[in-house]
Amino acid sequence: MTIKYPAGTRQNNSVQNTIRTGKTTKKALTFGKRGMGLEDEINEANDYYLANRLAVVHKKPTPITIVKVDYPARAAAKITEAYFKQASTTDYNGVYQGRYIDFDAKETKNKTSFPLKNFHPHQITHLANILSQGGIGFVIIKFTTLNEGYVYPASSLIKQWQDLKGKQSISYRDIVAQGYLIPESLNPSLDYLKAVDLMLESLK
Repeated sequence: MTIKYPAGTRQNNSVQNTIRTGKTTKKALTFGKRGMGLEDEINEANDYYLANRLAVVHKKPTPITIVKVDYPARAAAKITEAYFKQASTTDYNGVYQGRYIDFDAKETKNKTSFPLKNFHPHQITHLANILSQGGIGFVIIKFTTLNEGYVYPASSLIKQWQDLKGKQSISYRDIVAQGYLIPESLNPSLDYLKAVDLMLESLK
């Protein structure tokens, strides 16, 4: 199928993982995450949250306009050409503890920084609009080589974007200092709401 795009906080300097893990547990945690991309881990977490009535969070569907469809059989249809109706904003949104949350998810193999080019101006604008209406906005940034994930507040991202004019990178040090470490967990493997709890506590 051919898809065509349209033109055109309080700092937390040392977040400690309070979960006790022995050798067996650490092996299980590592093995459980093998082969899972960040999106898979978030989707798994969202299913867990929904099943346990902790939060309602879903991946946003990307609206498309279908241009061409082939019918290889009566009961089968195959979309062969489509256009994105508009540029996507962020990946996920939902409700947690009575508050609207909206966030994007990014990962990198870089150990020392996160490139701002991974974000687009309309995404920054969208997150700023969320904050202006009292919503909770953030991004989940995962350093795959380090196997570390952080909830990074939208307010910090927006400031970095403005200061660096959307160029260069956010240093790993800044993300650790201003973000919230997602602790290791067995079920779900990426329990990002634990880090969101820390962020919400800092906003009180």
